[in-house]
Amino acid sequence: MSPSNPAPVAVREEDALYQSIHGLRLRRPDLSASRVLTNPQRAATLILAAVLVAGLVLAPLVAGLILAASVTVLYAAMLLRNVAMFRHLTRPAVTVQISDSEARAIPDSALPTYTLMVAAYHEPEVIAATLAALDRLDYPRDRLDVKLLLEADDQATREAVRAARPGSHVEVVLVPPAEPRTKPKALNFGLRLARGEYVTIYDAEDRPEPLQLRRAVAAFAADDGRLACLQARLSYHNPTQNLLTSWFALEYLTWFTFTLPAVAGGRTPVPLGGTSMHIRRDVLEEVGAWDPFNVTEDCDLGVRLYRMGHRTAVLDSVTDEEANSDAINWLKQRSRWVKGYAQTWLVHMRNPLRLWRELGTRGFVGFNLSVGGATLTSVLNPALWILTAVWFLAKPTAVQSVFPDWVYYPSMLSMIVGNVLAYYSGFITLDRTGRSELLKAALLMPVYWGLMSFGALRAVLQLLISPFVWEKTVHGLDQVVAEPRA
Repeated sequence: MSPSNPAPVAVREEDALYQSIHGLRLRRPDLSASRVLTNPQRAATLILAAVLVAGLVLAPLVAGLILAASVTVLYAAMLLRNVAMFRHLTRPAVTVQISDSEARAIPDSALPTYTLMVAAYHEPEVIAATLAALDRLDYPRDRLDVKLLLEADDQATREAVRAARPGSHVEVVLVPPAEPRTKPKALNFGLRLARGEYVTIYDAEDRPEPLQLRRAVAAFAADDGRLACLQARLSYHNPTQNLLTSWFALEYLTWFTFTLPAVAGGRTPVPLGGTSMHIRRDVLEEVGAWDPFNVTEDCDLGVRLYRMGHRTAVLDSVTDEEANSDAINWLKQRSRWVKGYAQTWLVHMRNPLRLWRELGTRGFVGFNLSVGGATLTSVLNPALWILTAVWFLAKPTAVQSVFPDWVYYPSMLSMIVGNVLAYYSGFITLDRTGRSELLKAALLMPVYWGLMSFGALRAVLQLLISPFVWEKTVHGLDQVVAEPRA
């Protein structure tokens, strides 16, 4: 075939597929999500459930009081964390900044080979645009190692790639169909063919800014050697398509512009984004690459990097993505993310004392609040909203009994201050970034919080009945595809 229409690289060796699925589980079973709960975790869960049920039956008021106090402590801890995060909204974000001139100053001959992996499944509508976006990257083609990871039975996307006629630096890697059908399994499969010193991941709808790879190379070169991973900032090219995309864009704007740099600047694990994370290949292989059973593999990888002594920073470079404009599509994606966060928390908390030693006290607390606490509060929020409404409307004595003053006032303080901070954060973000077109979304943000909690409840159900199912996010629903940022 001609160089502009490369033949697929059909890596079908049983060992390659087996290692892609079971490599981490065999090497570090304690870090694999292939089991939702270990035997000790299952026993602890059953004992806790039995004690709670027995308490509610035999001494309901005492059990309710203990439960209310425990939930109050959780929300108070989350409030303290959110206050710390809020402080960063009023300060310049700490990111790795490489100017255009610094990025272009590196001679082409000095640039390392860079592996770009794109795992695409049922993406015939957007794959041509993806290839065009990658072609806009300012990086010598003879040093680009692009792997299009396509499922072998996804004929439509394979045909769309052939029609797009990618350059000779693009290899189509056919991933044999096997369970679990997840993105991290495909990435592990492609990693075995990678030639680059550095590796990055792009999603099928991504539009990275052209100098992103050069900025990453310059940032790694300027570091003292401890820097293992750079997370580029993510944004959306269709933020005003509808209210849902505006909510999503505001959430991402706050997270990647302020919150994530604050987390990266502290002594806590950094939950990576699923795309535009740039990592040294030797480190990636050292930590076991991706967990194919974890449906939010990026968060898990970020925690493993920190546990094994590696540093992550946020790169001041933007990749534009497509914000979900369809509510059902958004709900499936959100549920997958929350389910993966729950998987990550359960995996790393299998041995809390060991985790504490590896992360340190600040990292241990930060991990439990950012990953475990954020997940749990999303699930609990609807019940507490209903309970609050019932109290103010009817003031039942049962509620008053389990919320004495020493529980009631801290819980109300956490609710009021926490919600005000979260609400006000949206307006601070708009002011700091000049994105006034998202004002309506900021005003209506509490409605979005309700949708997020619905997604979290759905995630818990899925964790129980289908923990490894990867619900596909449909792309190409945007009405207008904007040009990527310069």
